[in-house]
Parts: sequence; structure tokens; C-alpha cells
Amino acid sequence: MTLPFFAALARKGRPVAVRSCAWLPPLALAMGLVFNASAARAESSAPAGAAPVPTYNMDQLTRLVLAHNPQLRAARLGVEAAQAGITSASALPNPRLEWHQGQRQLLPTPQQALRGWGVALPVENPQLRRARIDAAESVLGLSRQQMAGQRNDLVAQLRARVSEAVLHQLEAETASEALALLEQVRERVRVRVESGEAARYEIIKADAEVIHARERQRTAQLQAEQTLLEINRLAAGQLPARWKLQGSFHDGLDLPDLAQLQAQAEQLNPELAALRREQERALALSRAARASRWPGMELRYSDQREAEARIQQWGVAMQLPLLDQRRGPVAEADAEVERSLTRLQGRQQELRQQVLLAWRALDMARLRGEALSQGVLRDAEAALRVAQAAYRFGERGILDVLDAQRVLRGVRSDLLQARYQQQLARIALDQLSGQYASDLQP
Repeated sequence: MTLPFFAALARKGRPVAVRSCAWLPPLALAMGLVFNASAARAESSAPAGAAPVPTYNMDQLTRLVLAHNPQLRAARLGVEAAQAGITSASALPNPRLEWHQGQRQLLPTPQQALRGWGVALPVENPQLRRARIDAAESVLGLSRQQMAGQRNDLVAQLRARVSEAVLHQLEAETASEALALLEQVRERVRVRVESGEAARYEIIKADAEVIHARERQRTAQLQAEQTLLEINRLAAGQLPARWKLQGSFHDGLDLPDLAQLQAQAEQLNPELAALRREQERALALSRAARASRWPGMELRYSDQREAEARIQQWGVAMQLPLLDQRRGPVAEADAEVERSLTRLQGRQQELRQQVLLAWRALDMARLRGEALSQGVLRDAEAALRVAQAAYRFGERGILDVLDAQRVLRGVRSDLLQARYQQQLARIALDQLSGQYASDLQP
């Protein structure tokens, strides 16, 4: 590449350097000096005591979003509720205390006072108790995996928004450079039209191109600002009203091994892990349904006092599964086990296909970016130089120069889109493989 495109994009605020500007007339150069002087006056007129605009990078935004995002905070509260559920499932049943008082009369004897009390202690079926605790622990694991999945999706969404903001910022800078170049060309055309060397329609065409370039620049700026607002929404409005994003596209994204990515997705994907916890919970509920056929016992003791006697009784109560053998709950639990297993197996196959699609998307975007940066961009720049030289010597008209500039802008825009697609594909691969689930915590 004869002109390092992205290095030129990163030099924001510097005067645009165009190698083919040697033919510009002194009037255009003078207008450039006037524009620079007016910009310097605008900067000097800013209030000296104004607070500087803060700048945030990816790590700072990630910590801020993970600390304040309401969906993630709700997921953390869900984990605390699941922990309380284990305590509830492990609680022992309370004993039941009875007390009674009355009168006893055997004719013709007078009435006699009766007093008594009793206590009943439920003894739970140990298999049913163990199954209930296992189900509660599975719910806790499910809540943790859901929180990990929420964090994984949230970080992936944040990185995608940051990449989108970087794309719009680079598009705005590219549009600014193109606008400056078009304004210089327009001044050149205006001088030639006023001197009679060119037709009137050339200045009309140049004016239209300048208007379109300004519109593209403003549209890219507005899109960048809108994306920053979306990032602030993810952070629950914790970012200041005015802030800057420090970021760029990562060059040289290598193509990872597909088999290794699929293996990582099988092990670390939080959605898949949550489905495994659901299956464990379904199995525990199935064991609980079978254990509920034989409920626990109840130990009873009563002490009754009369005027001439004291009656003490011990007893054991147990419900026999003669009429209701819990066939309905057992069948429901078994069906839930089959359903959870089907969902788990289906999601495994779907996840492998999603990893494959994201891997191919990354490969296609990488090849497209290499082709644009190594071949097409050079040809477009060379074509623009040739058109400018031919126009300078009067061999071609201004339409050829504007067409060459339009082709170069299109190639640069395609290159930006290709690198943006690379970022999105890489983010999708990391999200599917669960890379953002536990590594990045507030």
C-alpha cells in the first residue's frame, strides 16, 4: 500500500497530506492557510478553565459496564436467591406441639378435669430430602451459569458497540479528508471556470460532490455519537455527558483452529453449561418424584392426665401409597428429563454450526481485507494520481478526477467494512467459546 491508510486515519487533527497536490494553485493553498488559521482561532477562543473531556478505553468501559449494568446486577441477585433456596431445601421440618383441656364425666359421678399435651416430630424420607437438596444446588449452578451467560453476552455486545463506534469515527475522519481534498479541487475548478479554461458544468459538479462529502461526514459523526449513547446505555448512564472513545481496529487477526474453538465452546459456553444444570435439576426432581411414593414417618408422643390416672402414649404415623402411587409426578419428571436432554443435545449441534459460521465469516473478512489493502487500494490510488495528472495537463476533465476520487472513497469504505466485519466475527467466536464469561469481572 503506497499510503498507509489506517495510519493516516489515526492522525486526527493534522493537515491532510496529498501527494498529488503540487499542482494546486496558490489560491487553494492560501484558502487552506485561512482555514487552519480560523480553526486555530476557534481553539484559542475556547474557555481556558473548561474541564477536559475524559477518554475511556475498552478495559475501563468493560469494568464500568460490568459494575453498573442492571441486567447483570439482577442476575447476581438471582444467584443470591438460589443460595437461599439451598438453605430452604436443607431445613429440617419443625415439630408440632399439641395441648388440650376438657371435662370428663361418667354418670352418676361428677365431672373430672382432663389435661394433656402431645408432640409430633416429622421424620423426612432421606432420599426425598437428598433429591430436593440436589435440585436446589442445581438451581444455584443454573443461576451462576445464567449470570455468566449474561456477562458473556454483555461484554460481547459492548465490544461490538465499541467496534461500531470506531468504524463511524474512522468513516468521519475519512470523510473529512475527502472533503478537504474535494474543496481544494473545487477551488482549482473555480479558477479554471472563471478564467474560461473549463465549462460551467464542472463547477456545478464539483459543488455537488462537496455537498455530498459534507453530508457523509456529518452522517458518520452522528452515527458515532449515537453509538456512544448506546454504550452509555449499557453502563446504566454512568458515563459523562461528553466523553471520547480510545480504540482502533486490531490488525492481523489470526484465524484460530476450528477444532479447538469447537472444543472450547463445548466446555466453556455458559448457555450450554446452563442447559447441563437444567438437566441435573430435572434428574434430581425425577428422583424426588420417585422418593415421594414413600413419604417420611411422624413420631408422636402424648401425655394425658386425669384425676385418677395418667396416660402416656408413643406412636408412629406413616402414609401408605395405596391409592396414589405418584404416577403422574413421576411421568412428568421423566418427560422433563427427556426434554432437557433433547435441548442440550440440540444446542450442542447448533453451537458447533454457529462456531463454524463465525469462523468462516472471519476467514472471508480477513481475505477481503487483505485483497483490498494489498491490491485494490493501490490501484485506486494510482488511478486517482493518473486522473489528476491528466486533468492538470488538460487531457481529461474534472469528471474523471471526481470519478477516481469516488472509486478511492468506495475502496476505503469497503476496507473499513471488511476490518469491521473481522472484529465482529472475532467477537462472535469469543462469545460462543465463553471467553467473556468469567475472565472479565468488575
